[in-house]
Amino acid sequence: MTLLSARPGKPVEPGLISRALEVAGRLANDATEVITATAGRGARPDVKESPFDWVTDTDRTLERHTRRVLTTEFAGIPVVGEEFGADVGAAEARYRWVVDPVDGTANYVAGVPWCAYSLALVDGSGPVVGVVADPYRGQIYAAARGRGARANGKPVRLPEQAVTGGSIVCTEFARGTPWPGMGRFIERAAQAHAAVRVLGSAALAIAQVALGHVSAAVLHSYHEWDVAGALALALEAGAVVQDRNGSPDAIPTDGLLVAAPSVAEEVRSWWQDATG
Repeated sequence: MTLLSARPGKPVEPGLISRALEVAGRLANDATEVITATAGRGARPDVKESPFDWVTDTDRTLERHTRRVLTTEFAGIPVVGEEFGADVGAAEARYRWVVDPVDGTANYVAGVPWCAYSLALVDGSGPVVGVVADPYRGQIYAAARGRGARANGKPVRLPEQAVTGGSIVCTEFARGTPWPGMGRFIERAAQAHAAVRVLGSAALAIAQVALGHVSAAVLHSYHEWDVAGALALALEAGAVVQDRNGSPDAIPTDGLLVAAPSVAEEVRSWWQDATG
């Protein structure tokens, strides 16, 4: 599944894109209301695999709501979600919806204002439509193949020239622990006068690249639902999306670099040096 940041991709019926954007935006607004009303207020978390791998009533409620709406509006398109898995036939379907109801659940439980709702319509070429809700900043980020990216309706496009010096680079822990070589990666960034931040939401980390707030994001491990919605934004905003070997891919499965084009090679060199 090889794609350049220009997003050539397979053509998609325009009516489907328009309807998907409208419904996904509505669901993102619903999620924003629920998350802001309940964050840090007795969310009753359960633990999955580690003390920082939370699942809450809100995760389940939002995913059920998302599935209910999508099943009604897009009969025949399966849904893949973090909490309830994949519908039958999702792997073989022409299109699938991918949802993470609360990306950054540990932050949500603690009341730390950094979590997101992420939803994407995906085909064999990658994200067709992606929507990410940033509840604490009152922002809905949306993108569709060939239609660009927007933040609350305002077009978003990366600046032509970005540099690592004085910039921020985001990464995330791998299942709650530093990934192999993460310390060395941070050292390499510091040598280039860049700051590394681990903020707790893969979707928002990628979105910050699309918005031009950070120069790059490096993710060692993740699930499709963590990144699909935000990758639509990054690709449409003009970011480079690559796997750990530097191959362009719309949804890489072996490590993920999202970067402004002018810094991608440099940040990837830090990553490759750090991981040997």
